[in-house]
Amino acid sequence: MKQVQVCIVGGGAVGLTLALGLAKANISVQVIDSNSQPRALAETYANRVSAISLASQTLFERLAVWQDIIEMRVAPYTHMDVRDQDSFGKIAFNSQELDLPELGHIIENDAIRFALFNKLSQFSNVTMAFNTSYQSIHQTDTDVLVTLESGEPIMAKLLVAADGANSAIRQQFKMPLTFWDYDHHAIVATVKTQLFHEFTARQVFLPTGPLAFLPLSDEHHHSIVWSTSPNEAARLMALSKNEFNKALNVAIDGQCGLCEVADDRAVFPLRMRYAKQWLNNKVVLMGDAAHTIHPLAGLGMNLGLKDAALLIDLLSDKQNKEFASHRVLREYERTRKLDAQKHIAMMQGLKELFEGAHPLKKLVRGVGLSLVDNLGPIKHLFVKEAVGK
Repeated sequence: MKQVQVCIVGGGAVGLTLALGLAKANISVQVIDSNSQPRALAETYANRVSAISLASQTLFERLAVWQDIIEMRVAPYTHMDVRDQDSFGKIAFNSQELDLPELGHIIENDAIRFALFNKLSQFSNVTMAFNTSYQSIHQTDTDVLVTLESGEPIMAKLLVAADGANSAIRQQFKMPLTFWDYDHHAIVATVKTQLFHEFTARQVFLPTGPLAFLPLSDEHHHSIVWSTSPNEAARLMALSKNEFNKALNVAIDGQCGLCEVADDRAVFPLRMRYAKQWLNNKVVLMGDAAHTIHPLAGLGMNLGLKDAALLIDLLSDKQNKEFASHRVLREYERTRKLDAQKHIAMMQGLKELFEGAHPLKKLVRGVGLSLVDNLGPIKHLFVKEAVGK
């Protein structure tokens, strides 16, 4: 029987970040993932990207993997432009206002996973099993027994469920979940634009939902996230490539010049999920297994990385006499639940404020954005929240 201190189910960016942090603290780790192992980037951009905050960058730097990530396709963004299509409201800011080299980076999720995978391969105290599923999980007061489909048993002091929004582990241990449908579907795609992106992340709030244009490593390419009503998403996905390009150019008000979308548009529903319970004895939830939020502020990946950062710190603390004690795990649960609640409420408030064309809402949006843009102290706080500082 194999014995490790921590077993992580889920080999996404959040799970692998946790594994790397624990490995560097000389904690033995087993990673299990039913998907194939991360591979080098394809020639074309992937649809799934993340806006990595400065706080997440600091974590990657601490784990000595940031340089590996930025040697792949990465786009720093130095400017943000947020505007409401139906009002005079607009807010724009740049990294110079905070005396920073950039506000963050747009990175393909595949690049983050591949860099983490390569770094983890250098550690003898980490075992990674991809294309591997488990058949059962049983826990006692002190241990968790994970039996793989091959029949191999793994005994761990802690099991971390980083197995995504539809977490099977969360369901098995009956951890209650609060959720609601945002009544939005997100269309994601890579877009070639006539004009340079000038390292600017753009977001325009349309009556049906927000559209984000995120700069990629090539100055003529953006990754888009178009959140809109399910009916509108279905209509947009049914359009020909040329018709979709025209609709996209109108929606962004020509800010990037003519748009040419790649063939592989994808769409997925958006739902808020929040686990009321993150801890069941020696099983804890992390990342999307614990929380999912609307992508309008690009916080999803960063929230999961904050989960990983705290658990790394708590499990690595040599002052704890017992590894992964209930006290330590409860501190993780309390701290991260509070932060997730705050961001869920903030995203819901923003979605409701910027949705629809009611004249009063339009006035509030216009006045609110203009005030933030013109009042230095308030704008400074807004920008610090946006970059994760």
